[in-house]
Amino acid sequence: MDTLFTQMEDETRLSHAPLAVRMRPRTLDELGGQQEAVGEGTWLRAAIENDTLSSIILYGPAGTGKTSLARVIAHSTHATFVEVSAIGGTVSDLRKVIAEADERLVHRNLRTILFIDEIHRFNRAQQDALLHAVEDGIVVLIGATTENPFFEVNSALLSRSRLIELHSLSDDNIREILGAALVDDRGLGDAYTLSDEAADAILTLCAGDARAALTTLSLASDVARAQNAHEITREMVEVAMPQHSLPYDKDRDMHYDIISAFIKSMRGSDPDAALYWLSRMIDGGEDPKFIARRIFILASEDIGNADPQALLVAEAAFRAAEVIGYPECGINLAQAAVYMALAPKSNASSQAYFNALAEVKKGPARAVPNHLRDRHRPG
Repeated sequence: MDTLFTQMEDETRLSHAPLAVRMRPRTLDELGGQQEAVGEGTWLRAAIENDTLSSIILYGPAGTGKTSLARVIAHSTHATFVEVSAIGGTVSDLRKVIAEADERLVHRNLRTILFIDEIHRFNRAQQDALLHAVEDGIVVLIGATTENPFFEVNSALLSRSRLIELHSLSDDNIREILGAALVDDRGLGDAYTLSDEAADAILTLCAGDARAALTTLSLASDVARAQNAHEITREMVEVAMPQHSLPYDKDRDMHYDIISAFIKSMRGSDPDAALYWLSRMIDGGEDPKFIARRIFILASEDIGNADPQALLVAEAAFRAAEVIGYPECGINLAQAAVYMALAPKSNASSQAYFNALAEVKKGPARAVPNHLRDRHRPG
């Protein structure tokens, strides 16, 4: 039970928390963006406002409001809100939570909302432990994940939940969030102003991530405080956050999306785009041989005999990736990517091969004509 002392302790913790934590939305109206998910007239907004929420999986990039939305639900529901860590949690932890939820439901007619952040970190056995409780309504599950739930969440658990997708925030959404943090007493309390150039720099750095935007604003305000300045400038933002790291994964959606963009940029004869997507992969630490293999394939599949030299360039790039490695082989990969993008394109050879292969698999068996046979064998 909360007391005056626990409330004071919570306020003390909050005062020392990062700006992004202090500025977490308290109501749906304070939640930045995501009108498709929780805007007026949506199922989720009605379920939250009427306290009739059923199990949901929140899916979207980092900093789009998944945890914040769960906190809003926690503050607006009459149900007991329980959070379990997907990093250190075990099956026994889940069973304990479910047993307690069942006791609350049976003896006090009180529902339990179970929030699991990063639910994709739970293995299959841990996710399976939730099935019975979710299906029987013992708990209302809120699972949050940055990974594609169709790959990372059990299909049985997905079928018992409603999938809610959140999208990266727009520049206008981020500006509103920054503006609120500047004037709110939970934030910077009107101690600083933010120049337009500084705001633009933060927008570029955060890439639609509200948490990253608020973290950068907080660091820049520390620079301003050290300089006894009232206005946060672009230079202060650049001192606080000299560069940003764009998200990249090695074997999930973004991995395949970016390599697809890279290939299609070369196929579409756009060297600038090809270099950009190549740089995204290199910056993310992608295996250079993986990139070189895709270039190698494209040299025959999309360029072919329109420029036979392309295959030799691709081979050289693959060899460089093998024997040189990062960081220098990035230059070799860039040279090969630009060559492929600018080369004339012809898929005639690859299409002819696929047609011939289809004929072999589906067509009739054909004997070798006499004039094509090997006549050196006896008889």
